[in-house]
Amino acid sequence: MSTAPGPDLSTWPTGWLLAVAARLVEHRWAAVLDDMGLTHAGLIALHTLRDGPLPQRTLAQRCQVTDQTMSRTLDRLAKAGFVTRAPDPADARRHLTRLTPRGRAVHERAVQAEPALLGVLGEDDAFRAGLLDVITRLSTTE
Repeated sequence: MSTAPGPDLSTWPTGWLLAVAARLVEHRWAAVLDDMGLTHAGLIALHTLRDGPLPQRTLAQRCQVTDQTMSRTLDRLAKAGFVTRAPDPADARRHLTRLTPRGRAVHERAVQAEPALLGVLGEDDAFRAGLLDVITRLSTTE
């Protein structure tokens, strides 16, 4: 039984290569995060909250998602015991979301899992700088 050779990826447009790479990383992350009771969105929210509590709207903006998406994400995180939401003492109309000790611990576990997922790519400053440049350039053209 013979198998056909794989596609010549070197001929693919850069956008396709980025899309395939993103999907591969996302699938690896999803499996690891699922074991921790997290989603991609949940991990980004926890990461953003590590420096202190934030209102939901600010958190959504910093995570680059809609308020509605953030609301669902925070519901899941609160149910898992990773965050709490309480009225803002400075403005009773809004709530502040903060990490719990359990949320801080699961965030740390996820951060420590990254090198095993990405290998040397996670530690390559030039690669990270290139990704940040792509994201920044594409974000400003919308």
